[in-house]
Amino acid sequence: MAAHVEDVASRVVQPTTAVHTGRLHPRRLPLHLTVVGITAIWLIPLVGLFVSSFRPTPAVLSTGWWHSFALPGDYTIANYSAVLERNNMLLSLFNSFAIVVPATLLTVVVSSAAAYALACMQFKLRSGVLLVIVTLLIVPVQITLVPLLRIFNSLDLTGSFLGLWLVHLGYGLPFAIYLLHNFFAALPRELFEAAEMDGARRSQIFFSIVLPLSRPALASLAIFEFVWTWNDLLTALIFLGGFSDVAPMTVAVSQLVASRGNGWEILTSAAMLSMVVPMVVFLAMQKHFVRGMLAGFAKG
Repeated sequence: MAAHVEDVASRVVQPTTAVHTGRLHPRRLPLHLTVVGITAIWLIPLVGLFVSSFRPTPAVLSTGWWHSFALPGDYTIANYSAVLERNNMLLSLFNSFAIVVPATLLTVVVSSAAAYALACMQFKLRSGVLLVIVTLLIVPVQITLVPLLRIFNSLDLTGSFLGLWLVHLGYGLPFAIYLLHNFFAALPRELFEAAEMDGARRSQIFFSIVLPLSRPALASLAIFEFVWTWNDLLTALIFLGGFSDVAPMTVAVSQLVASRGNGWEILTSAAMLSMVVPMVVFLAMQKHFVRGMLAGFAKG
């Protein structure tokens, strides 16, 4: 059965791709120019932020960041040293990992089990449960903050990583279940029937067939959750209280804005530090992300 699973996996996760000749068609020129233009619009502010983070204070106050290319040696790492040494950025970096990694793992594990039940198992009100979960996608997060905070205060969960893990789990589950449900529902039913005829239990089918076939979709979900949780400011500020011993990088940077409104060259360094990790994660897993999204849409 393992060979059968591998064969099906290759058909499920590999989207059909067109053959490219490597020659630019004249009709596609406007499309390519549009893509290049949009890419430039996104990259120019990022390049400016990156360059400014290495410029000394007098240069930042006197000239634009683009002037630094004509001034050799007009760079320094003092801004990064100031951020790391004076503003607890190293601690906030550790706090961000302590929040993001467990929250992402919890969301992927719980949502994959729930999506498997909703997509591959028959029970009453299955469609209704799925409809309620999908409807939760349109509920604004802001309207749940006050009642949820009151509940967490009564349970003494505010100001702790556990409370924030549960918050991100609750907010991330609707989208995660919806994404994985579409992928799981497209898996071949005959593969499950063959496994059941061989005596496989539901849990064995889930761990031995569904999860291996769904690696691209799980990777896509993990990237989404990692980036969203890493960049979160609102819920971290509300449920952790902004205390420096538990504050993630987003909260630390927001406090830096309040305390150093004039020294914004340091803000650029702090912003770059907060951006590096999600950028590295996305670039490292970009292939899996694209495969998962294309496979899901191709089967949806």
